[in-house]
Amino acid sequence: MEEIGGPVSVKAFEERLLEVSGSLPKRLRQCADYVAANQDRIAVSTVAEMAEGAGVQPSAFMRFCQIMGFSGFSEMQRLFRDSFVGGWPDYSTRLDHLREKAEGSPSALLAEFVEAGRLSLENLLKTVDPQALDKAVATLSSAHMIHIVGLRRSFPVASYMAYAFEKMGVPAMLHSVVGRLENHHAIRDGDALLAITFAPYSAETIDLVEQVCGRGIPVVAVTDTAVSPLRRFDAIALSVSEVDFGAFRSLSATLCLAITLSVAVGTARQDG
Repeated sequence: MEEIGGPVSVKAFEERLLEVSGSLPKRLRQCADYVAANQDRIAVSTVAEMAEGAGVQPSAFMRFCQIMGFSGFSEMQRLFRDSFVGGWPDYSTRLDHLREKAEGSPSALLAEFVEAGRLSLENLLKTVDPQALDKAVATLSSAHMIHIVGLRRSFPVASYMAYAFEKMGVPAMLHSVVGRLENHHAIRDGDALLAITFAPYSAETIDLVEQVCGRGIPVVAVTDTAVSPLRRFDAIALSVSEVDFGAFRSLSATLCLAITLSVAVGTARQDG
């Protein structure tokens, strides 16, 4: 694979990552997936830590950096450190202090989850494209019916939006595939689909988006990483980067975006 100059911004990095990810071999794809889901760790981690997180050898992770156009991990890390100058929170220091004071206690866990949620909310303003957000609101507010799909971890977000739309008088239908029942035939011309999925991505959600896009029906996608499969379709993508704690990932930013979409769409329909 040809190696070219490295990206000069985080946005360019994400575009390059999406461009190369589909053609990478297994180990390097593991690197791409891990980096896409954990961009917040690049600036503060060693190459050994990043490789361990991706489940590969450090040499494989170094090769991934080179394919991305960097001379090595240090150059890639510098891009992210420069992007967070003056605003990068000392997350590790605060967590270390919490663990020293009350390791494993409920109050320490609460503090860590609150901190993860706070960082996720701060990241939301950096990850969501304002123009894409405006376009998403315009698309959903002009639809005859908004069809919402979000399964497993995304289901609380999808069900909340269905509830919020109902309270605001916005026609909406929640697709839950309960009992393996498929409701894709209910999606008609003039409708829109709101799809929510995060890694590991729901195959049912991806299949529904593919079917709907193939019919020319507009799709708004709420997803996480630059290599999300929803970005391969003709959908309006809204990015959410959540900070995780252990095996659990915050939904603070995702729910904040869901509330924003719900209120903005409801208000636009009333004004229209």
